[in-house]
Amino acid sequence: MKFIQILLGILLPPLGVFLTYGLSSTFLINIGLTLLGWIPGIIHAVWAISKYQEQQASN
Repeated sequence: MKFIQILLGILLPPLGVFLTYGLSSTFLINIGLTLLGWIPGIIHAVWAISKYQEQQASN
C-alpha cells in the first residue's frame, strides 16, 4: 500500500493524501498547495504520506 500511496501522491497529490489521512486539515492544505501549483502539492503529499507511515512504523 505504501508504494501505491506514494505513486498517487505524485500523480494526484490530493488523492494520495486523502487515502492516507481522510478528510482532515492535511488534506485541505494539500488541495490548496495543489491549486497553487502541482509541484508544491506533490512535495507536500510525499512528505505527509512518508511522515504518516513513519509514525505508524514507530507505534
